[in-house]
Formats: sequence, structure tokens, C-alpha cells
Amino acid sequence: MNGTPVNGRPEGSAEGPGAAREEGAPRRRGRKPAAGSPVIDRAFALLGAFDSGHRALTPADLAQRGGLPRSSALRLARSLVRVGALERREDGRFVVGLRLLETASLAPRGHGLRAVAMPYMEDLFHVTRQHVLLAVREGEEAVLVERLSARDASPVRYRVGGRLPLAATGVGLVLLAFAPPALQEHLIATYEPGRGHDDIRTPAELRRLLAEIRLADHAEGTQTRPWPVSTVAAPVRDSTSVVAALSVVAPREGFSGAGFTPAVRATARAVSRALRGDEAGAGGAGRA
Repeated sequence: MNGTPVNGRPEGSAEGPGAAREEGAPRRRGRKPAAGSPVIDRAFALLGAFDSGHRALTPADLAQRGGLPRSSALRLARSLVRVGALERREDGRFVVGLRLLETASLAPRGHGLRAVAMPYMEDLFHVTRQHVLLAVREGEEAVLVERLSARDASPVRYRVGGRLPLAATGVGLVLLAFAPPALQEHLIATYEPGRGHDDIRTPAELRRLLAEIRLADHAEGTQTRPWPVSTVAAPVRDSTSVVAALSVVAPREGFSGAGFTPAVRATARAVSRALRGDEAGAGGAGRA
């Protein structure tokens, strides 16, 4: 049905490529582990070999993308199959196993946050009929937790679960604006012009924009590459800090950021209230 939210398309961010790793490129986290590295590190190196462009891998591809010798990769992959973290198809290729989905569903910053936010995101989607994104910060990147999109919405690049550059996306800028000062200073110092929104050309402009976001409690911006889009993003808070960012992204032509700002901010505040209420309820249950 036209206009029905479609989640989990091959890509998951509507806000340009920024400086993030292109889908399909070898993962930097997949470098060959140092000799004697813990088994858990090697296991995660193999799991990190999968992405939306590489959902099924031969033993050779798994070893190459995971940065491990083929014999070691195959041995470890078989162990991961036994515990359900990987599955092996009849053609011999490996795929991610359902055990990981079961475990990931318990992550409070992932599915837990998503469960609280989804009713409000759906309301915002029906009002805007554009991409609605929810992301959290993980180190120097944002991770897309959820996205609602109309079938005829503008093209997007990042998938749900994918990573977005903080300084080049609306949700990323909000998360960066409320991140620890040391991280802000690091990303300001290493900012590369041309990789962010159109109105961020220098590190000094990035610093100024982050201050404006903190003051206004939301971000508005445009980006030309790879597609011209505009975005409005606002912070989501629990009882102590900013834990996520929510945004609407739409084609720049005909998109009024100022027009969508009240709806985005109201939705972010509603999710924040729901999160705090959820925390209070959990605390009361724990004391009962």
C-alpha cells in the first residue's frame, strides 16, 4: 500500500555519505588481530565481516573480510554456528544467526529504545510522509536504531543498524552537540570540509553550529551530496542525559525545515517523557 512505512531497506540514513565507511568496503575493525588476541576479539572480527552488501559469505570471503587465516576463520565460524551466532546454508556460505537477533533485542539503547519510540515515530511519519530516523551515539559515530520511510521517499544510504558520521548528519550533529567535551574537541579538530552539511565549511563553523544546537535544542540543515536533502533533528533524553536523536529528512526542494521543527521537537519530547516514565516504572517494580 502506497505510503506504508517500509523499514530496513538496503540503506538506512537519508543524510549523505559523510566520512563513514562505504557499504561493501573492507571493515577497518576487521584488520588481522594481533598474534595471541583473545578468541572473543577474533569472533567479533568474523561477525564484523557481514554488512548489508555482504549478507552471505563463503569461508574464503569470511576469512578475508574478517582478517583471519582461513583455517582459523573456518574453525571459529563452526563454533559460532554451534551456538547459533552464525548459520551455514546448503551452499556452504555463512550468514548471521538468529541467536544474535535474540540477544540484540535486549539492548536498552537499541530495541528497548525503539519499542518506546515507535508509536511516536509512527505519528510523526504519518504527519510528514518523509524519512523519520532514530539514532544513538556509539563512540565517534551514530548508530541508526530505526527508520520509517514512505515508498516514494528520497533515496537514502544507511541501513538500520548502520553507522553514520556525527558531523555529517542531522541526528549525528545533535548527538555530538551533547557529547562529552573531549569528543567534541577531537571531532572539531579533525573535521574535513566538504563532508558535512552545506553550512559547515570549517572546524570553527562546526564549533559554532554545535553551540547553536545546544542553545536551540534542535538542529536544522541541508546537504547536497549525494542527494540534496534537508533535515530537522532533536535530542531524546532519559532522566539524566541525551541518549538518542530523532530527525525528519526530506528532499531539499519543497521541504520546509522550519515547518517540521515543531513536530520533530514535540515528538522528541514525547519520547523523552515516555523513556523517563519507563525508567520510573522499572525502578518501582524493582523495589516492589
